[in-house]
Amino acid sequence: MFLGIDIGTSAVKSVLVDADERILATASEPLQVSRPQPGWSEQDPDSWVSATLTTLDALKMSHGAALARVEGIGLSGQMHGATLLGPDDRPLRPCILWNDGRSTDECVTLTHAVPELSVITGNLAMSGFTAPKLLWVRQHEPDIFRRIATVLLPKAYVRLALTGEKVDEMSDAAGTLWLDVAARDWSNECLAATDLSRAQMPRLIEGSEPSGRLRSELAARYGMTTPPVVAGGAGDNAAGAVGLGAIRSGDAFVSLGTSGIVWATTNRFAANPSSAVHAFCHALPGLWHQMGVMLSAASCLSWWARIVGRSEADLLAELPRRPSGPGVALFQPYLSGERTPHNDASLRGAFAELAHETDRPALTQAVLEGVAYGIRDCLDALSQAGTRVESATVIGGGSRTHFWVALLADVLGLPLHRVAQGEVGAAFGAARLGRLAATGESPTAVCRPPAILETIVPTPAFTRTYAERYERWRNLYPGRT
Repeated sequence: MFLGIDIGTSAVKSVLVDADERILATASEPLQVSRPQPGWSEQDPDSWVSATLTTLDALKMSHGAALARVEGIGLSGQMHGATLLGPDDRPLRPCILWNDGRSTDECVTLTHAVPELSVITGNLAMSGFTAPKLLWVRQHEPDIFRRIATVLLPKAYVRLALTGEKVDEMSDAAGTLWLDVAARDWSNECLAATDLSRAQMPRLIEGSEPSGRLRSELAARYGMTTPPVVAGGAGDNAAGAVGLGAIRSGDAFVSLGTSGIVWATTNRFAANPSSAVHAFCHALPGLWHQMGVMLSAASCLSWWARIVGRSEADLLAELPRRPSGPGVALFQPYLSGERTPHNDASLRGAFAELAHETDRPALTQAVLEGVAYGIRDCLDALSQAGTRVESATVIGGGSRTHFWVALLADVLGLPLHRVAQGEVGAAFGAARLGRLAATGESPTAVCRPPAILETIVPTPAFTRTYAERYERWRNLYPGRT
């Protein structure tokens, strides 16, 4: 038995997987995000730990015998979060999350301090990344900065609680702006630019390697006679890639989760940050990836549902199964700023081209289309970086909505595959990494693509009309020329 734990932004999800890769049980516990000021986004690190244990308690209640036989555990997590610990390993403040935009000025400072930053890290300095957040803390909370003994990413803090080990892995570390991504090692130069050192960083391993074992008291709590191995794990998107078997150069997927992702696996470090494309390590040795990222994807639908006081399911039920071309309204999905291709934390969302006859379903469709156009921006940015995508798998919560996936296929002009376990991909991928760490099996033997439930092929006529509508949508952005 193997266990995958995904520490997301909106929830912790745990999945119990058997040796035949059947998902026996899942459990989820919601998380809350604090927004103390506009553009800020924070979470209590201890809420990740308590939510994780709540999901494991639920699995014990429903599948206690299977949970007791777990051999390996993998962790997946939201990336970039600055979790600052004092000498007692307790958080000094709430974690500053990946979609927090307060450190825009610090990005400029960091870029000036390390002129070769994008060459070393493969990425532009963005406020969502970890290093600029530390410069912000140094400037605005100097008393806290002076007390920092360790900086961890979210899943590494959960690992510390589960194992007592301060360890992280390459895919998550690549999103800090402290990693030499080609060398897969901390960069002394980048750390020094934020007045930090290797002594304040966790030990680095590959995602498929053991990081430690579950604490004996937790193993006893869940009836485990031998504490299972805990793998290095992966950042959420790399874990999703492992779950999809996207471990060969050219493999691609789209994630419609809280954020939106276009991913392409590469067998070399291929940095091209000019269009705000990310170049990160994969969770497996010898692999990297390129990624276009939009900060608000499925979270846009959640926002719209909250505004109109309806559930997401109710809003989607008002739409047909398949779109019949572009809607009448436009929506910009920049609720938390944007990364690819704009790298602009100050961007905000908007509706446009509204009329007296514009109704709620039309605005719901506009929200879904706005996200699809943002994904198209990411795909175009990857194309400019030399990556060609012929088809892609769709994962994340948005993948369960046929209308949205069909709309996305039309906008991108690509066949899109809906797959089994598409909504628990990160946790499932984490379980696979737990298995690799426990058994030493080959990644190619374990990380196979899931069954395709459905391939949605774009409608050529709609792709043409969406291309025209996309250009109109692009021109809403004030920086376009």
